[in-house]
Amino acid sequence: MTFRPEERRVAHEELVGGILESLRARDLTIATAESLTAGMLSMLLTDVSGASSVVRGGLVVYATDLKSSLAGVSSELLADGGAVQPEVAEQLARGARRRCVSDWGVGLTGVAGPDWQDGVPPGTVHLGFAGPQGSVIRTERLSGDRGSIRCGAALRALEHLEGLLR
Repeated sequence: MTFRPEERRVAHEELVGGILESLRARDLTIATAESLTAGMLSMLLTDVSGASSVVRGGLVVYATDLKSSLAGVSSELLADGGAVQPEVAEQLARGARRRCVSDWGVGLTGVAGPDWQDGVPPGTVHLGFAGPQGSVIRTERLSGDRGSIRCGAALRALEHLEGLLR
């Protein structure tokens, strides 16, 4: 099914609005640490009116060294397996939660392509979620060009987050 741009925008606003309302109703906050999406998830979360009551902030950690120095990802983990690992997404989420003093953290890492990175094919996306009850990691395989993969990763993060907040 293909949506026109206006239909897609309305669908995203409804999804984000529901997430923000779930957080607000529980008096919870959220923060992000994004590599692959370079702030796209934060942009989507804050594109809906009232977001400032629950969105604390976000870290754009595109460079590998910043994943460690800003988000607290283990430098040993990064040296051993590179930046595109499920555990990196989890540590990004925990780092966002800690650095931004929020109840929830979401971390995204992956390969948008067109080239492989650290032996990982384009379209591989790892999403980390850290909340009051612990953390969860999701791995997705997306297809398309760089833009499609990055947008798809942000959307998948929203969809998983919505499920976790139910």
